[in-house]
Amino acid sequence: MGHSRELEVALEAGMLAAKKILELYVDFEVIPNAPASITTEADRESQELILQTIRRHFPEDALCAEEKTPTLASALQTGPRTWVVDPIDGTRGFAQKNGEFSIMIALIEEGQPSLGVVLEPALGRLTYAVRGGGCWQHDEGKDRLACHVSRQDDMAKLTLTQSRSKPGTVSKQVTALAPARVIETHSAGVKLAQVARGEADVYVNHYPNFSDWDICAGHILVEEAGGRVTGLRGQEIRYGSPGAAQRLGLVASNGLLHDAVMERLRTVF
Repeated sequence: MGHSRELEVALEAGMLAAKKILELYVDFEVIPNAPASITTEADRESQELILQTIRRHFPEDALCAEEKTPTLASALQTGPRTWVVDPIDGTRGFAQKNGEFSIMIALIEEGQPSLGVVLEPALGRLTYAVRGGGCWQHDEGKDRLACHVSRQDDMAKLTLTQSRSKPGTVSKQVTALAPARVIETHSAGVKLAQVARGEADVYVNHYPNFSDWDICAGHILVEEAGGRVTGLRGQEIRYGSPGAAQRLGLVASNGLLHDAVMERLRTVF
């Protein structure tokens, strides 16, 4: 399998960061109304561990990450190979101590992810993929298993995963898709892993401004599990633009429902 060494390093980095995050998580004082923009010392310590580990093995590679930390500041910003890191995706879930956060690590080459790792430290869940090598889950205390998206092809039975919404509000995607079931979590990494694992059929990200690290690692999980990922208008999503900016939104699905989902989303986006 190509990129086996890169995957080994990404998993090593993720595990080191997960250990540190859980040490800090134990004594962290809950912030019930934590804003979506919150960042913590755990974010920064996690990122430094991940970036230092990657840099030790691949010193010529570029680094792209969410937090402003010393290793990022001293690294190459662009290159033929760029590691994209979100040290805690869903920091609000970390701050609320509900377990809804993940570590996301990806490697991009020629604008596309070559590998992705999504690790959920509080829940002991690990999902990862390498281009052409399928998607795999290896949860704590369990055997490694291949991941496959769901086989659901009936829109009336659709399971949608989305960000947590305010009580009494209905998201645009719920209005458009009328799902039979809705799962809510703070982390985009978790949501994309849910689609890859067949636990949800569709995830819609319609934020106007977000970044590569928000979706890159999860993107390859869904595709390698047999699903489909596009922008809100069906565009190809590419990575590595200046500032790691994303403006096209994201729709991740099991593939079977993708065209029907896109058609309905056009009524609200």
